[in-house]
Amino acid sequence: MKNIKIIFVLIIILFTSCEKVVDIDVPSIEPKLIVDASFEVLFNQSPVVANTTVKLSLSADYFDEEIPAVTNAVVTLTNLSDNTIIPFVDTNADGKFNPIASFIPADDTEYELTIIYNNEIYKGKASKVKSTPFTSVEQGDETLFSGEETELKITFKDAPIIENYYLFNFDKNFYTSIDDRFFNGVEYNFSFFYQEDEIELPTTVNIKMSGITKDYYTYFQVLSSQSGQGGGGPFQSIPSSLLGNIVNTTNDANFPLGYFHISETDTYSIRLVEKE
Repeated sequence: MKNIKIIFVLIIILFTSCEKVVDIDVPSIEPKLIVDASFEVLFNQSPVVANTTVKLSLSADYFDEEIPAVTNAVVTLTNLSDNTIIPFVDTNADGKFNPIASFIPADDTEYELTIIYNNEIYKGKASKVKSTPFTSVEQGDETLFSGEETELKITFKDAPIIENYYLFNFDKNFYTSIDDRFFNGVEYNFSFFYQEDEIELPTTVNIKMSGITKDYYTYFQVLSSQSGQGGGGPFQSIPSSLLGNIVNTTNDANFPLGYFHISETDTYSIRLVEKE
């Protein structure tokens, strides 16, 4: 028995002596400008209003916890049909630039976003993408695997003939993008499920449905798969290899990250409660 105890003690000493702290040297990457310029025209409001904020930040190293905001940029938007220029300002010095005067992006009009930062010029173009309103939004009774999920049932009618792409924002930083290849021109319904640990009932959630381009649909799918849901939204941590539709016209090697897009957006608020 003594021999067994001695062997056991020796094993503990051996494994303890093998422990070693390993410092991993993660290379620092030159920060990239991140542009989140997803404009929303809320056509179901009366009068119609628009969210036209341009959010600027810098990419950070993998283990950095904070995303540095960019506050010292010059941001303008040009209506390319008449060359009128709308200046944007960062009033609160938080990296969120808003137009000095509110405006509603017009139909069939191309806009050019220009950002001057660190003596380099970044540009991107976009036109408003049409959408369709919700037919209905309601809480369902179905669940998935745990039996504790909360179902949200969405119904809308797709616009016929043309290809349509949609981005759904389910609040709480949850998104889904879909296309109409299997329901072109007809009414379509689907369910979204909140996991038990993702939502605390009762609560009110604000749902959005936006029309998007095919290119933005593809971009968002890749972005979501690489950055995941939650944690501040998909634009919080953009993969350094994922290029959007904004280019650096001064130095193409120093490309930006992010996207400029204009969407018609329908909104719906719903109160979710515990089901019996």
